[in-house]
Amino acid sequence: MITPTYKRLTQKVDLVRLCQTLMLVSNVTWIVIEDASTYSKVVTNVLNNCKVKSVHLHEKTTTFVSRRKGGGGHRGVEQRNRGLKWIRDNHGLKDSKMGVVYFGDDDNGYDIRLFHEMRFTSIVSVWPVGFVGMLRYEGPNCQDGRVVSFHTSFRPDRTFPLDMGAFAVNLQILMNKPEVYINHKSAAGMLETTFLSDLEVKPSQLEARANDCKNIYVWHIKTEKPKMPYERQNPGDKTIEV
Repeated sequence: MITPTYKRLTQKVDLVRLCQTLMLVSNVTWIVIEDASTYSKVVTNVLNNCKVKSVHLHEKTTTFVSRRKGGGGHRGVEQRNRGLKWIRDNHGLKDSKMGVVYFGDDDNGYDIRLFHEMRFTSIVSVWPVGFVGMLRYEGPNCQDGRVVSFHTSFRPDRTFPLDMGAFAVNLQILMNKPEVYINHKSAAGMLETTFLSDLEVKPSQLEARANDCKNIYVWHIKTEKPKMPYERQNPGDKTIEV
């Protein structure tokens, strides 16, 4: 599981919550990549105290261009790509047949059934995601294990109208295409489509999970930024890590 993360007030609680979810999942490696030029004490401490096998990396964002300035407004691209590079550098084709790669953000909520079901991914597994795309949920409409259409409002003409948290890829697919990474030059909302297309995945190959895409196992929940109007006058002990 590849998780990009960045410094913010709620970073620690988001990572601790995700850690404790993953502690309920067997045989998982959690690759956490900080958007930073070095390792932070906060993330280091979280991973040291987390009873999940983890890999700690960092990669500073250098390519972000906002939509207002004509870019895609993509975040987390270089961190996810750093995670992909680590996987490819540390796995060979021989041991890639049983592996599955998932991009899981630290500010999402997860039902552990998601991780069980994605283990059976042959090419690319898909499922709906709650609270995304300005909808109650967004994702594939499925029948008999296959995708028949998509429930989405943004660019329904996309080949893969999916959120980054709506799919998992068999590791061998990634190992067979070592040149493919997430393209930061993709148009707004097109990261997923560009990535899966570059892997030469076809829509007909998508595998329906989550009870034929009728169950929601992942949600965009976005931890609210704390309001602290009294902190400046009454800061407390600065050595306490929050």
